Amino acid sequence: MDASQLSQEITQLHADICSALADPSRILLLYALSEKAHTVNELSTALSLSQPATSRHLKVLRERGLVRATRQAQSIEYTLLDLRIIEALDTLRLVLRDSLARRAQLVAE
Repeated sequence: MDASQLSQEITQLHADICSALADPSRILLLYALSEKAHTVNELSTALSLSQPATSRHLKVLRERGLVRATRQAQSIEYTLLDLRIIEALDTLRLVLRDSLARRAQLVAE
């Protein structure tokens, strides 16, 4: 892969995925949706967010192609489109834990 193509992919990654993950509430929403489909009200209750804030976060995630909204009778259910995003988040959390452990070890020495 040449540098130009890599740069283009990184720019697209940042625009689509990294910006969607920039808010901790959106990451929590993704984790909740990895378990099962939820409505806005279910998500706002589970995560102690206001309904308008939950809707705004879901809109960002939907626009970035991370979740899908499907009408179910009177409500709209949201589902995670690709479980690999959770795998990536889990990997990032492991990197963070290891980094924090290394820092703690340096401070202890």
